[in-house]
Amino acid sequence: MKVHACIFDLDGVIVDTASHHFVAWSRLADELGVPFSKDDNEQLKGVSRVDSLEYILRKGGLILDPPTKIQLMQRKNEHYLSLAEGTTADDALPGVIPLLEELRSNGIKIALGSSSKNAQLILDRLGIRHYFDALVDGNHITLSKPDPEVFLMGAKQLELPPSHCLVFEDAQSGIDSAKAGGFDVIGIGSEKNLIGASAVIPGFFDYNWSKIKALVHKQ
Repeated sequence: MKVHACIFDLDGVIVDTASHHFVAWSRLADELGVPFSKDDNEQLKGVSRVDSLEYILRKGGLILDPPTKIQLMQRKNEHYLSLAEGTTADDALPGVIPLLEELRSNGIKIALGSSSKNAQLILDRLGIRHYFDALVDGNHITLSKPDPEVFLMGAKQLELPPSHCLVFEDAQSGIDSAKAGGFDVIGIGSEKNLIGASAVIPGFFDYNWSKIKALVHKQ
């Protein structure tokens, strides 16, 4: 495989905002009288805001009209943004910025493929928006992961076929999304939780571009 571009998920890959999402969804679930645990939060990894709300409503046996659902999603986002406002460059996960710089120096294109509608805000807060040649987030897609739309759109913006793009994902829905689109994908996290990835690494702190390429070429 000749890699000409890398497409990164955001949460859990570039920055860990899972705790922000957990607090925000927990607050909303409390308002609805629905119990919400960290295990529930794990189920929402890589899942759109709409589908996440539907998960909570199903758990609570609640049936609400569309306008109310929109209000609830806005409220959750307000909770999240109040926490995300404090994001700085120090919140980038270990090894991410050196890898982005190395990809740039090697002429590898970079894209973001995230279901988050706040992706641009987070990249700006991290101070790394300039590394990205393309940005596809929840504001641009109609289908959430595991549908491959987000990654296919990223590859299209980069003017490259999926076979020349490598995806980085930390959620099973994201792994499934990349595979469905014909991409090779590196899982970030634990092998037992990420099935079907081309390779799985714990993070970028001990992996430069040469090591990552070697993992892909072992296939």
